[in-house]
Amino acid sequence: MTKGRTILLGMTAAVATLLAVSVARAGPPDHDCTCRNRDGSKYELGQVACLRVDGSAYMARCEMNLNVTTWKKLRDGCPTAQWSEAVTAIR
Repeated sequence: MTKGRTILLGMTAAVATLLAVSVARAGPPDHDCTCRNRDGSKYELGQVACLRVDGSAYMARCEMNLNVTTWKKLRDGCPTAQWSEAVTAIR
């Protein structure tokens, strides 16, 4: 039984070492990773943009998913600026 425990402890130590090495190699995403809009403009991870695709517009954030940059839809529509009557009266 002692020999069996020694083998089990050795295997457990080997698996733990392999897991530690793989976690250390993974690291954070590269800071050079960016998302691109259809017009070619670049956005860094975490930035939000209004995307216009096939006649619809929506807000999306640049994120990493399985080591690939992607746009995550946040909500339909995009904010728009409007002139209020108070601003028009000042002019």
